[in-house]
Amino acid sequence: MTRTKLTKDSSIIIVGAGVFGLSSALHLSQAGYKNVTVFDKQPYADNAYSTADGADAASADFNKVMRMSYGDEIEYQRLAFDGIKTWNAWNEQIRSSKPEDLPKGLKPSDLIWNNCGFLRMSLDGELSAIERATLANITREGLRHTQFVLGDPEDEKRAISYFGKDKWEKKSDPFGRKKQAKKLVGVFDSTAGFVEASKACTWVMHLCRKNGVRFVLGEKDGQVTSFIKNAKGKTVGMRTASGAEYQSELVILAAGGWTPSLFPPVSSLLETTAGSVVYFQLPPKEQAPDLWDKFSPENFPVFAYGGWSKGNGIGGFPRTEDGIVKIGYRGTKYTNYEDVQDPVTGKKHRISVPKTRYWPQPSDPAITKQAVDAIKEVVKEAMPELMAIGITGCRNCWYIDSLDNSFLVDRVPNDDGMLICSGGSGHGFKFLPILGREVVNIIENPEEKNAYGKLWQWRTKESGPKNGLEQGETGPRNWKKQIMATKEDWQFRENPRL
Repeated sequence: MTRTKLTKDSSIIIVGAGVFGLSSALHLSQAGYKNVTVFDKQPYADNAYSTADGADAASADFNKVMRMSYGDEIEYQRLAFDGIKTWNAWNEQIRSSKPEDLPKGLKPSDLIWNNCGFLRMSLDGELSAIERATLANITREGLRHTQFVLGDPEDEKRAISYFGKDKWEKKSDPFGRKKQAKKLVGVFDSTAGFVEASKACTWVMHLCRKNGVRFVLGEKDGQVTSFIKNAKGKTVGMRTASGAEYQSELVILAAGGWTPSLFPPVSSLLETTAGSVVYFQLPPKEQAPDLWDKFSPENFPVFAYGGWSKGNGIGGFPRTEDGIVKIGYRGTKYTNYEDVQDPVTGKKHRISVPKTRYWPQPSDPAITKQAVDAIKEVVKEAMPELMAIGITGCRNCWYIDSLDNSFLVDRVPNDDGMLICSGGSGHGFKFLPILGREVVNIIENPEEKNAYGKLWQWRTKESGPKNGLEQGETGPRNWKKQIMATKEDWQFRENPRL
């Protein structure tokens, strides 16, 4: 198939203003492409990616994990480390900006990347195979000094020297396991922490605009409904809910959880799934100074309680500047299958689609009882201070999982006019500063793929596990088979352990 050679003046449309779309737009503009337009149904310029004001994409959130720990997947480890330099630069650029020069939702005191550390705890008394592989690869890259194995005499000595005894005790044992005579096993990653997701997206949209990228946003003007094909089946544009048509030489589909419903042929590679999140709103600072201090980023790390991928799949964050402690559950990634009509062929498919607080129609947020029960068990054991507060809010975060947890960034087979840029699989946000660099490489060098081009290419898997995609609608993760938690379920009946 003959590839269309893009020029710097070629019309490029990006569908989706989340992390994949924004990063692609930023790097395309930095590479000299002058005709880049991003479409999204969300009025992000108005709501600043705030989930309280209608933003419901996975990229819109208080915080996301920043980690370099990737087991034997060294390509992701290296890419994450590459991005840190830009995260640091962005913090400095925001800090040195005048308030009037920043976009809505940002102020000079904001840190969009917080290096508070990441505690990866084991509950079975041993480091997992993934932890051992991570340590091996980080050692291979000459970065072993950034990792502290709990209980290792040499690492503990280094940690006390680096952090100070008091801070190290808070960061390495935030749940007081030593005082309870429980095993404390795991790794503290000093390179990691969290990024403020909504603020980071707001910042990158600002940078894109400064570089000449255009944004068409809103439920009618920005919502893409179908794609335009020529006689040879190549994508040459798209239509929006307003009825407007736009021509393009390349469409980049980066719509996160909405990707399969917009382009059903990708549903054999990607599936929309929900992770469950709860919030604990701390009392006002003057009423609970000890809680504000304990859960502050200065004293409390991002944590994985027994690992995201095994056990209950529980992890959480320090409090936000407004006193919100967020805890997530990924032990089960839920699906929501509905009828979806292919906007091009008219054929109907059963595809998992997002069901958010705002989409497809407004509804009260609710997560499963399974998720609430799992989170409450961890809170009872590890953070009893939160029991008296009870869960004060919840959210389903609709990710887009690939069949192997690797991203999908490639042109659609036999369609040179469309490139899929999706499949974040719950770990894509940290790459906001750097992902677009590889997207540009893939666009410009389709026949000479580097390590990431090969890793993210269009692929199939005929048999065996497919990250849950093999279960389909009949599997146990189907949303319609779940029991939803009530607000009564959010409360703790037991007396907290003090």
